[in-house]
Amino acid sequence: MTDGFPNKPKILRGAFVEFGLSLPPLVVVFQYNPVQLSRNRALTFGVPGDLGEANGPGQSSPGSRPTRDLREFHGGFSDLQRLQEQQLVTVAEQTIGFDIRLDATDRLDESDTLTEQFGIAPQIATLELMVQPKQESLLGSAVSALLGKPKGFSFTRRANPPMVLFIFGRKRVLPVNINTMQITETEFSADLNPLRATVAVGLTVIEGKNMPYLYSKAMTEAMSVLNLASIVDVSNVVLPG
Repeated sequence: MTDGFPNKPKILRGAFVEFGLSLPPLVVVFQYNPVQLSRNRALTFGVPGDLGEANGPGQSSPGSRPTRDLREFHGGFSDLQRLQEQQLVTVAEQTIGFDIRLDATDRLDESDTLTEQFGIAPQIATLELMVQPKQESLLGSAVSALLGKPKGFSFTRRANPPMVLFIFGRKRVLPVNINTMQITETEFSADLNPLRATVAVGLTVIEGKNMPYLYSKAMTEAMSVLNLASIVDVSNVVLPG
């Protein structure tokens, strides 16, 4: 059945996808893309010597305090490039926060059998398993007991929660730790299966040399290069001569 718009562009969906093979495999495609997505990266600036010398150069001692005021330190430099090289900078990992909205209404209108029986409980259950140790999986343990544990592979994985990729379009494929997950169920069926819910999640991006992060970083740098097309706008900015 067509909606009458044959040239309507396909809308990409965001998703959480478990990285690696295990049972049960964990995949949640967002029913609705987030209306709002907040990203944050904190930087901390310090003065050489702030870490103290009690444990050697570059080693902090418990309860140590800055030995010099940052503003005073900045005031000692007339050369900004030299200042940039001398000040201490700690760059924290990026954090991401948004809400996932789940609603069974459309699938109930389409007489989807699974939704009629369980509502949105399967999606919520999968999100919950993403923040639980995989070794606690009853299904994974049963399969491992049945098939054994080949060297270098386990259906139950490790004691930590699964590694999750946050996929949001073609330019963001980010490995993340799920720091917080708050599930608010707002409507239920006669069998008390949830029909509507909002899931607020807080993520920390896992940076480093892993391929998903390097791919996303490369895309970010490519987008920055495209911004050079607006370099002519600098003519409208007052710069010191």
